[in-house]
Amino acid sequence: MSSSFAETRHSAVISIAPIILPSPGRGVDLHVRVSAPVVGEALSVLIFSHGNGQSLYAYGPLADYWAANGFVVIQPTHLDSRMLGLSPDDPRRPHLWRFREEDLLTVLDGLDRIEGEAPMIRGRLDRSRIAVAGHSWGGQTAGTLLGATHPDPDNGSVVNRQDGRIKAGVLLAAPGSGENLTEQAARTFPFMHPDFSTMTAPTMIVVGDHDMGRLSTRRSDWWRDAYDLSPSPKALFTTFGGEHALGGIPGYEARETTDERPQRVAAIQRLSTAFLRSALYPGDSTWAEAVAALTADAAPEGSIETK
Repeated sequence: MSSSFAETRHSAVISIAPIILPSPGRGVDLHVRVSAPVVGEALSVLIFSHGNGQSLYAYGPLADYWAANGFVVIQPTHLDSRMLGLSPDDPRRPHLWRFREEDLLTVLDGLDRIEGEAPMIRGRLDRSRIAVAGHSWGGQTAGTLLGATHPDPDNGSVVNRQDGRIKAGVLLAAPGSGENLTEQAARTFPFMHPDFSTMTAPTMIVVGDHDMGRLSTRRSDWWRDAYDLSPSPKALFTTFGGEHALGGIPGYEARETTDERPQRVAAIQRLSTAFLRSALYPGDSTWAEAVAALTADAAPEGSIETK
């Protein structure tokens, strides 16, 4: 890293959970975790959507790093979480995608309540700078607030959740085109037909070049569709040797991690933070510095493409 990036403040982090947001019609109110740096004012907000089965307690390697570097990170627990243990025949299961998207909007609409119940962030939020991020299914969920659309499997209408409050995002191992789903995946996830052509917000896409997965008939290139099929401004970080957990972003001890590599996680931490800073603060040079440092590295953890 360049000297200016290396000198960036890393604050101690404080977290509070659960904060409970009323969610009529959901069956259970929405629980969120809030993490923030101990010091700093006018803090950007980053809402994170977890992958299938995870919860507000996962993704510590990312949430803690982002918070230490000046973000208030808000992590909801979606209904698919293993913590909630929905039965296979639960009538909400066919609509989990809808509840997921509504969860993120509940967080956005509930910032007053969240701030009121988390004293450590009261009066410290900069609501003009809100970003969203997500991993795997959470990547598709987060992408909808950035402008990606998809069909409603119930009636074929276009679901458009783009929200002007969201200024930038990071999508980690987000599903690609629905045209390339396996037969089983197409039956299980009929909503997973994203249209990235309308995803106009500045977004960084992170993929692993060894992420073969079980959803697509294509290989690892499927995961880069969010970059290839969306308009600029976008950035793509392809991690070398990365599988679906991208080195351990769900947590180093998480059973989902098949490619544990702290160096890969560290690169994602640095680059995602730099991208969001420069996207949210025009004129900030952190992203350019981080890309230059990666390019100059004799053994980089991945490659960067931009448009």
